[in-house]
Amino acid sequence: MTKTLAPLQIYFIRHGETDWTLSGQHTGRTDLPLTARGEAMALGLATALQGIRFSRVQSSPSLRARSTCSLAGFSDPDVQLEPELAEWDYGAYEGLRTAEIHQRHPSWNVWTDGCPGGETPAGVSARADRLIASLCEQVSGKIIAFSHGQFGRVLAARWIGLPVSQGQHFAISPASISILSFESAHPLRRVISMWNSSARSD
Repeated sequence: MTKTLAPLQIYFIRHGETDWTLSGQHTGRTDLPLTARGEAMALGLATALQGIRFSRVQSSPSLRARSTCSLAGFSDPDVQLEPELAEWDYGAYEGLRTAEIHQRHPSWNVWTDGCPGGETPAGVSARADRLIASLCEQVSGKIIAFSHGQFGRVLAARWIGLPVSQGQHFAISPASISILSFESAHPLRRVISMWNSSARSD
């Protein structure tokens, strides 16, 4: 008898709060730790995710994602570091706030313009597509991925076939839980079955 594989479900987790989350600075490759509140957010994820069996646990290589993953209850031997889950590379705009960038380039929009010395919208879109293709080919059942806000919005847009620019309409909070999956009645149709759900009570 052939065993039927469970359909893929991606539990996407944005990392907890950092100092630059609070300040609004663009945080791509800068390796910041979580704040104390960010650590508490990550601990709250452990309760929300308790009892769910995952066939794969992946994390962006960044400290903030790995710390969130660990505090959420996933130990290092079980975690695969996945470079494709890294945040958008902001290049020359790393560490700047949007208002500061607009002082130099008033019409700038990361979703259409990208960042000088960093990733273009086409580049980050291609990265999301590679990740999606890899997961669809290799994994079944529930997986969990600890990553970043901007990349999560890109991934959601590409999951349902939208251009990367539409990711700007998917707000995502620190330490939130989102689920990308397939519709049960239409097994080839990709859907966003949960988005930006808070594990916190505050």
